[in-house]
Amino acid sequence: MRRVSVFGATGSIGESTFDLLSRRSDIQVVALTGGRNVTRLAQQARALQADIAVTAYDDCYQGLQDALAGSGIAVAAGTQALIDAADRPTDWVMSAIVGAAGLVPGFRALSQGATLALANKESLVTAGPLMLACAAQHGGRILPVDSEHSAVFQALAGEDISAVERVIITASGGPFRCWTKGQLEAATLAQAQVHPSWSMGQRITIDSASMFNKALELIETREFFGLDPAQIETVLHPQSIVHAMVGFRDGAMMAHMGMPDMRHAIGYALNWPERAALPVPRLDFATLRQLEFEAPDPDRFPALRIARHVMELRGHAGTAFNAAKEVALDEFIAGRIGFMDMARLVDRTLDKLISDSGLTAPVRALETVQAMDQMARATARELVSRMSKGN
Repeated sequence: MRRVSVFGATGSIGESTFDLLSRRSDIQVVALTGGRNVTRLAQQARALQADIAVTAYDDCYQGLQDALAGSGIAVAAGTQALIDAADRPTDWVMSAIVGAAGLVPGFRALSQGATLALANKESLVTAGPLMLACAAQHGGRILPVDSEHSAVFQALAGEDISAVERVIITASGGPFRCWTKGQLEAATLAQAQVHPSWSMGQRITIDSASMFNKALELIETREFFGLDPAQIETVLHPQSIVHAMVGFRDGAMMAHMGMPDMRHAIGYALNWPERAALPVPRLDFATLRQLEFEAPDPDRFPALRIARHVMELRGHAGTAFNAAKEVALDEFIAGRIGFMDMARLVDRTLDKLISDSGLTAPVRALETVQAMDQMARATARELVSRMSKGN
């Protein structure tokens, strides 16, 4: 019986993972974690007969306990409870917590030699060298679950990385692909949280609209595959059928294609190194008609430009970038800054930290990553205050 845990079970990735796990009879679910949707978390825990269900929020403990009363499933709440759940012996862990909060549980899972199915892109963006070293030290393994990185991983199966000339990850362009910069300045929260191709949570949908999600994925590609930034490209592809392409030095190009359904990448990671039948829609090339590709405009989507700067800086720049991006997203959702102000805030945060701190120092310890994360968040919040005053 294979032991499995899911961190971020009630989000979009977690729900897709739940769907696949609920179809299996050879799985023992150790831990499920979620946020404030304790009703759904309890439903999942009962359906999968999990050993423990954990909510990240202390004030949700009673609600989760009530929802699981009489089930025999253990209940816990809070940040430490998430870490404790990650310490439970497990063979395969889905890391789908959104943001930097997923970093420590991922480390703890790798430390016990588990396979980490990584949907939390922030982990590699903020602490890529540490994550990879931790996996190597403890016999753990990281399998990418972002559709783009899973596509690259699959295209590289049996290939020598030294033969790779370029990697192209695709972006749908979100709801604002054809908008002018003037229109983007006035984009609203309601408009930014509706995606034309994928069904995702609010935060990642807005990140897709601003291209910050793709910016994180550029950095993640650099960290996971060890490529030079010049080898990594991105193109807009509104159909979301081609997820990534790998070009080799002999001119050949391998493209990974599939309907926009995250169960592709999740199922690949769950069944790796084998391929198993998955309940996903199949491509019908007779009705597909056409595939469109276009270069992204860095003036309208400055997050991509900032990401390339971060890849050049290395060190703790990825941590600062992600922390500032999370603050910027919080501020946009709260209505305190505009859509295009998010990129301005991240840009200014990085500029200030370059001059005020050891931003480019090598990443050597989780503690320094966490310290930079807090410093960048404080800096970004200070800059938001100045922006609101017109400075």
